[in-house]
Amino acid sequence: MPDEPPVEETPDGAAVFPLIPAELGVHPLLLAMLHAYVFLEGSEVAVLNGAVAEEAMQYLVTYVQRLEGADLKRAKEDLDVLARFAKDEKWPKQQVRFLQEFLTENGVG
Repeated sequence: MPDEPPVEETPDGAAVFPLIPAELGVHPLLLAMLHAYVFLEGSEVAVLNGAVAEEAMQYLVTYVQRLEGADLKRAKEDLDVLARFAKDEKWPKQQVRFLQEFLTENGVG
């Protein structure tokens, strides 16, 4: 349609987490956080301001570290579901490991 803006491709150097199907039942807020985390942590300097990205990453990690009780249990279960999905979909081992180690790497658990 002529009123729609052109679809732009993801720029080179931008880290993007794959779309996760709703059928997996993973909490949408966890998915949103993972997408932001991957973008901020993995994108090249040409795509974003490194100092600003680092500050935003510190906040994301701080919030993840606040997980406890039922919320932490749910996050662990969801990350396990995501890791199994990633293996089934034959994602690169590095991405599977990222999901498996996400909480530990960020000082949770």
